[in-house]
Amino acid sequence: MKENYYARSLNAERLRQVYDTAIARVARYLECEISFVCGGLKKSDEVLELAAGYGRVMKKVAPFVRSVTGLDISAENVRFGAEYLKDTKNAELLVMDVHEMDYDRRFDVALCLQNGLSAVKAEAPELLTAKVLKALKMGGKAYFSTYHPRFWEHRLAWFKEQAEKGLLGELDMEKCKDGVLVCKDGFRATTQSAEDLERIGRASGYRWQISEVDDSSLFLVIEKII
Repeated sequence: MKENYYARSLNAERLRQVYDTAIARVARYLECEISFVCGGLKKSDEVLELAAGYGRVMKKVAPFVRSVTGLDISAENVRFGAEYLKDTKNAELLVMDVHEMDYDRRFDVALCLQNGLSAVKAEAPELLTAKVLKALKMGGKAYFSTYHPRFWEHRLAWFKEQAEKGLLGELDMEKCKDGVLVCKDGFRATTQSAEDLERIGRASGYRWQISEVDDSSLFLVIEKII
């Protein structure tokens, strides 16, 4: 299993504190991502979420669909999530490295939200995207989101807040630029540009589009239709 910073240091209760933000603009960004996805869901959908953490998005999505399955690399997240999701009967959270998943035409919708391709360290995002699309039924949709360039200052403020809480190391401000955040404890968060998302969309071989949401997110939505 390919461990990363989230599995080692930023999981369970510490990860929950990341989303307990006092920055209103960041809270709006988080809600707008979920609202955008929920607007395209159907009650009959079976949903897969990559890098699901402790189930924050799953809990919001569950009322709109038949079932939601979340994958996360951290066993601590999954244990914490079992309590968090205990009243969400149509949700299942599993310990799994998304790079090793092997589903075949099982899901109607796949979610990889909040800069997920960077969070799971997808060095070859086209290959991971192919795995995600393999997991979808024909006609299914995959949602990949990243940060909008205009959200940079809010993102930077959010990571400063996390560092002040002791969830991350101190930011190395000389290295924080061009969509990349670097902490002095070795944590590094990248992102995808619109051009990166376009390249992933074209490589998929399926219908795709890019949407801007709330000036905070860029979404690549791939529909498994040729």
